[in-house]
Amino acid sequence: MLKDFSIQAFIMGLLVAFVGFVSSFAVIMQGLTAMGARPEEVASALLALSLLMGVLGIILPIWKRMPISIAWSTPGAALLTSIGVIEGGFPAAVGAFVMAAGLIVLAGLFSPLGKAVRMIPAPLANAMLAGILVNLCLAPVKAIAFNPVLGLPIVATWMIVVIWKRLWAVPAALLAFVAVLVFGVDLPPDVFARLGGAIHPDLIVVPPVFGLHAFISVAVPLFIVTMASQNIPGIAILKVNGYEPAPSHLFVSTGLFSAVAALFGAVPVNLAAITAAMCAGEESHADPKRRYWSALIGGIGYILLGLLASAIIAFVALSPPILLQAVAGLALIGAFSNSAQAAFRDAETREASAITFLVTASGLAFAGVSGAFWGLIAGAVMLGLKRVATKG
Repeated sequence: MLKDFSIQAFIMGLLVAFVGFVSSFAVIMQGLTAMGARPEEVASALLALSLLMGVLGIILPIWKRMPISIAWSTPGAALLTSIGVIEGGFPAAVGAFVMAAGLIVLAGLFSPLGKAVRMIPAPLANAMLAGILVNLCLAPVKAIAFNPVLGLPIVATWMIVVIWKRLWAVPAALLAFVAVLVFGVDLPPDVFARLGGAIHPDLIVVPPVFGLHAFISVAVPLFIVTMASQNIPGIAILKVNGYEPAPSHLFVSTGLFSAVAALFGAVPVNLAAITAAMCAGEESHADPKRRYWSALIGGIGYILLGLLASAIIAFVALSPPILLQAVAGLALIGAFSNSAQAAFRDAETREASAITFLVTASGLAFAGVSGAFWGLIAGAVMLGLKRVATKG
């Protein structure tokens, strides 16, 4: 292994960890908070996620000798934001996280389930994801309306940097958020003492509560979103770059680690998509056989960043919530535009995709079940009716 190490892969691994954590930790915070998690539970979940992502991100590259990058389910966290607190509170949400992890394991063990997920029409899956993301993507506009002096620097920084270097746009917006918080918000005089006291993170186990409502409303949509927008694209990116991993091994591994993460109130652990492309591409190393080191270093980086989770939460808690939501929204604009484009590209499925998008984006729950689930069902019914009419 040491012969395969390179400075190029080392630098790429550090970049992967930094971008992966900084670009989306705000989305994770928003999703868990929306489900009723307390700040200390959010910090615990971030720590558990980072540690488990890091450990799995080290094991898989060593085991498979492939640049298999691991991430948390950012679209899944965005889904939680759209659902909000469910019956039974955060323990019920944790139960749903455990059940979603179980479905991921089953998708790896039993190929029919994995095939069933892949059979979900891609336009509808993308329309559901776009509907989930749209409300979060409106947060930057709301932040400017809330306070232009605080909101505009964050959004303007993102707009300028995304033109120059898209990869650095969200980290730059986060730095602008920090600057706005330091210079534009009245911080308590003992702020640094508070942050110093929050350096030592604590892991909090949240006993799960299982129920049919949580399964249908949270677990099933979370499973679908994680598989359709993270695990399956993650496999595709590896294949595009010349790697042929066994999907079943990867799904079972991520599902088992997701189950452990869920007990600490965390969203699933899954295959990365964007950072997977960074690790698997030529920028990582010219020799494909040596690129796995970048994913391995990324795993180590996630562990180190996770140890700062409590301090990050303590600092962010000092700002108006809408500002952090703005950063999260900016981080999801790319995912929203890509999913919306894929959802409405095909004229044959455009109406069904529109129905899925609108029902999901409404955020309304019917019979206690989230709009994301009903959006997918409504779109599937419309698509089925259209196909029957066409054949007739």
